[in-house]
Amino acid sequence: MIWLDADACPVVLREMLFRAAERTQTPLHLVANHRLPVPKSQYIRAIQVGHGFDVADHYISSAITAGDLLVSNDIPLAAAVILKGALCLTTKGQLLDNQNISERLVVRDLADELRGSGVQMRGPAPLSQADKQQFANQLDRYLQRLSQNSGGR
Repeated sequence: MIWLDADACPVVLREMLFRAAERTQTPLHLVANHRLPVPKSQYIRAIQVGHGFDVADHYISSAITAGDLLVSNDIPLAAAVILKGALCLTTKGQLLDNQNISERLVVRDLADELRGSGVQMRGPAPLSQADKQQFANQLDRYLQRLSQNSGGR
């Protein structure tokens, strides 16, 4: 199953996920604190949670299971789901797992400290064509492994 932290996901990636869910018949759950337009599909479900700090994150981390994939740039959420045996794919196509999540948490915490001390930091760069391709490649790899583990569809 694929989970999408949908509040900040670029539309182009959301549409890529819609096509992949249909093509591979893989359940896709989009979680956000606002209404999301989704295509009619037995594989795609939009879940609207209440407003508030980390409400969507708490929903995802409690519902996700081992082997699932989360699409999110939220590093603390990624760490929480990785502890449950899931994987996380960032919108830039970086796969986060047990091998690299600790480093990502350290970098995130350092950036938070710098911002807290008044250091001006640039936001993330816009999504490039290479980022989209990397995302698509990582998504395809995950879906291939999922298909192999379930004996094909």
